[in-house]
Amino acid sequence: MSSSLASIDIFSDLQPDERAALANELTVLRLARGEVLVRQDAPADALFIVESGRFEVTVAGRDQPIAELGGGAPIGEIAFFAGGTRTATVTAARDSVVMKLSREQFDRLCARHPTIWPRLAATLARRLADQTAGRSAPRDHTPRVIAIIPAGPRPVPSRFVERLEAVLARDGSIEVVSASNIRRVLDGYSDLDSHAATRALNALEIRHDFVLLVADEEMTSWSEKVIRHADVVLSVGTADGDVSHTVPLSAQERFANGHFRPHAHRLVLIHPKRGHAKGTGHWLDGRHVGAHHHVALIDDEDVERLARFLRGTALGFVACGGGAFCAAHTGLFKAMLEHGITFDIMGGTSGGSAMAAAFAMGISPEEIVEATHEMFVRGKALRRYTWPRFSLLDHTHFDRQLHAHYGGIDIEDLWIPYFAVSTNLSRHTVHCHRRGELWAAVRSSGSIPGLLPPYYTPDGEMLVDGALMDNVPIGIMHDLKQGPNVVVSFEMPQLQRFDVKYEALPSRAELLLRLLLPFKQAAVPPAPSPRQVIVRALMANRHGFERHLRPTDALLVPPLLDRMTVMDWGRHRELYEATYAWGLKEIDLLRNAGHAVVR
Repeated sequence: MSSSLASIDIFSDLQPDERAALANELTVLRLARGEVLVRQDAPADALFIVESGRFEVTVAGRDQPIAELGGGAPIGEIAFFAGGTRTATVTAARDSVVMKLSREQFDRLCARHPTIWPRLAATLARRLADQTAGRSAPRDHTPRVIAIIPAGPRPVPSRFVERLEAVLARDGSIEVVSASNIRRVLDGYSDLDSHAATRALNALEIRHDFVLLVADEEMTSWSEKVIRHADVVLSVGTADGDVSHTVPLSAQERFANGHFRPHAHRLVLIHPKRGHAKGTGHWLDGRHVGAHHHVALIDDEDVERLARFLRGTALGFVACGGGAFCAAHTGLFKAMLEHGITFDIMGGTSGGSAMAAAFAMGISPEEIVEATHEMFVRGKALRRYTWPRFSLLDHTHFDRQLHAHYGGIDIEDLWIPYFAVSTNLSRHTVHCHRRGELWAAVRSSGSIPGLLPPYYTPDGEMLVDGALMDNVPIGIMHDLKQGPNVVVSFEMPQLQRFDVKYEALPSRAELLLRLLLPFKQAAVPPAPSPRQVIVRALMANRHGFERHLRPTDALLVPPLLDRMTVMDWGRHRELYEATYAWGLKEIDLLRNAGHAVVR
């Protein structure tokens, strides 16, 4: 163990003989994945140092871990030095080894080796500063140890493992461990649950950037160790036929479900060709995964996309809502395509969700422009009024238009991951659509209250326009993945005055009389229509997303056309062309600045 102490920061100044002596004093604990090391509110009677492995820090009342701690990190130092109780629960996120120091041991250690205390104090100061600033402790989202297990009844294709190894090896060293070479890796140890075996596997992470652990085809002791020891699990299934019913879980998947949170479990579906996925929902049913990926092994394109998600460098596109202004998304998208920028995941709100869906479907910018004209100009999708019992507009006409462009497709079958955002008035929460009918997600996300009736789900949820609560869903994108994003928002006019005398607004009888008599129509006050008021109210809450932006995000705010309104679909092509020209210049600026979105 003395050799592993050299890689731990607080012991790095010790001489080899001093580390050897220290190794004999320390209490060593081995924890299996899921075991609790310290529990919130328990007495803080010891300090722990992670020798190898990884731990999650959780606080009661919060669903997600607030921190992840890896090799060399101290655990429980705040309460240990303050003399109180534990402020959080710390759980092994994979098979791990820690060193335990009692208070007496720590005092003796610092007396003999004074350099230890300043290094611990620096860590303590950083943690306290984060708490004072209201920040969560940093998390290392990049998995280093990746488990590969079969999804469903068929084994993992060997070609997938080979391609993933080759792609990950381009950016660093990698070690692939399977039952065929495990004895060599473990130096002959046969007990996979021993201290020595766990240390040997954890040592691979020190020597390599990535470690791939490939499970057996059956549920063996090695398959269990693969799952318990990994940071993230890839369940790999072969989807080369029609799927009409739920695909049963493999024994390895059932075991992984009990050990992994969804965010650390991904489903990978192998297809014979790209762009053809059906029945993905039957694969997702019963699987507690945070994401799924469609992969065709005809080349490396899809494996490279998966690798970017694993590395935390996947590029996202976030499209805000904005009615007719959303034609600007298409102009920007065309400019980015011509600059060679492609996206790994897309999402949006309201009109932005419709444009992002078209991008994810692989429709070209020019085709989108033509479809927009057909739907909103020739088809007058948002201009057919009805008796205002449920809404001002005839939703059936609008729905037919959406069906024509987005019908027959499920979100989970899209080759590029996609999400849409709506507002759930049943729960008063943001609703993120990641599964189900694509047209229904777009319809829900753009259900302008009053103009269109809400979209009602089969289980009784009332969904309306996502712009009410999250018009620029960059926060949701960050929840789904790490890495850079292109974020598009529109700068609305800050001031618009209305020359309307309130007392001149007529009563119902007066209004009907003025509308029926031609010579009196000029006397109708030039006040905005209900549609204009509703849309303007919807666009009022457009700020607040900036706090979710990160340095790797590129916020693009294209200039809008003079005197163009939110519902002015007749000028959509003009805005598309203007934004395309503007976007070419903006992307050049990003490239010259070396921004992360222009890779």
